[in-house]
Amino acid sequence: MKCYDSRILLDYFNVASDKEANSDKLAIISRTNHNISRKSISESALKVLYRLSNSGFRACLVGGGVRDLLLGLQPKDFDVATDATPEELRSLFRNSRIIGRRFRLVHIRFGREIIEVATFRSHSSDSPKTELNTEGRILRDNTFGDIEDDAIRRDFTVNALYYDIANFSILDYTNGLEDIETRTLRLIGDAETRYQEDPVRMLRAIRFAAKLDFEIERHSAEAIFACGSLLADIPPARLFDETVKLFHSGNATRVLELLRHYHLLQYLFPALDELLGLEPDEAMLDFVDQGLVNTDIRINNNQHVSPAFMFAILLWPAVHQQAMNLQSSKLKIIPALFQAGSSVMSRQLKHISIPRRFSQMTRDIWTAQPKFQRTQGKQPARLFAQPCFRAAYDFMCIQSMVSLVPGNLCQWWTEYQQQHQAPTNTKLQQRDNGNYRRRRRRNAG
Repeated sequence: MKCYDSRILLDYFNVASDKEANSDKLAIISRTNHNISRKSISESALKVLYRLSNSGFRACLVGGGVRDLLLGLQPKDFDVATDATPEELRSLFRNSRIIGRRFRLVHIRFGREIIEVATFRSHSSDSPKTELNTEGRILRDNTFGDIEDDAIRRDFTVNALYYDIANFSILDYTNGLEDIETRTLRLIGDAETRYQEDPVRMLRAIRFAAKLDFEIERHSAEAIFACGSLLADIPPARLFDETVKLFHSGNATRVLELLRHYHLLQYLFPALDELLGLEPDEAMLDFVDQGLVNTDIRINNNQHVSPAFMFAILLWPAVHQQAMNLQSSKLKIIPALFQAGSSVMSRQLKHISIPRRFSQMTRDIWTAQPKFQRTQGKQPARLFAQPCFRAAYDFMCIQSMVSLVPGNLCQWWTEYQQQHQAPTNTKLQQRDNGNYRRRRRRNAG
């Protein structure tokens, strides 16, 4: 199996060609035969659905919200699909705005909650509102259609289920309910074509499989091996968003396992992929695994997590190895870490565009590690005053759990925090924060 030749324009109609056949397969599940209750749907989403319906438009909850409710999970957000155009939506909801060029959507804001509303779309290769590149990748998809068109252009069958507010029924055009029953993740249409249209669907497949504990259907799985190289052409900024979703899904350890299985890790974290292929030290493997486990625990407990910490964990094996090589050349450990961190991060940014506020914090976490060994005099107070202290402390404690640093070091710093309150507006903190950039430049030398 191999992905389509990039010189051939893919037939964008191939998924929609069976529309008439799919119409015969439409399953309508009445309210008495499914478990979705309006009590489980956010009040804001219900307001949008009812206003659209009362204004004469078709309005349905769609996608992950419906899928998760059927699985007995509480969705983090709710998406709505309708036959109202973005302009009609904008006139109906004053608290809305139209976003996007590739896919024009409407965001309706209720305080901190945003309900995303999309107009039903269809496939049309000759529409001026549909644009593909020469490889068949979707650049723009704003050709509107009906609900049936919309269903068969979605990615996975389990994401193509609609909850119709008009009669509270579920509409299934793609046998998605059967796949939910068997916990199967299946692409709609030809798998290679769908990955060619948008290679990020391969990362979505891994995220959903890990998050929902689903098996990827055989054809959908085999096509990942054939089409994985297409991820090399995805803009690094988009890969940042998808990578954060992957590793902040609450199932990061499974995500890493699947990325390695499908040979996709090389397109996200090439340095880590190379090291894992060289049979690295077991303690370092345990560190990465424990770091991801800790991240999963925090996410599943609704605690704050930062992309900076996730990148620090996944890139640390490469940084640590380079720093040890530099230190053997008689470079002190902190300058060695600074130099190694800059080198690894520069390479990483070619694949994933990490915003500076996160990339800098990641480097600060790394260069703080040797400072935890300094437990005498004013050194602990200086480290305690640093903005990155808490993240660096967590990072160090994970290292202590796998014996990369002395086990009693984490305990010492835990007790230190219990005995000291974080400095606030002290001269020491003001001096340290004010000289932060200057010290980093000195360490680099």
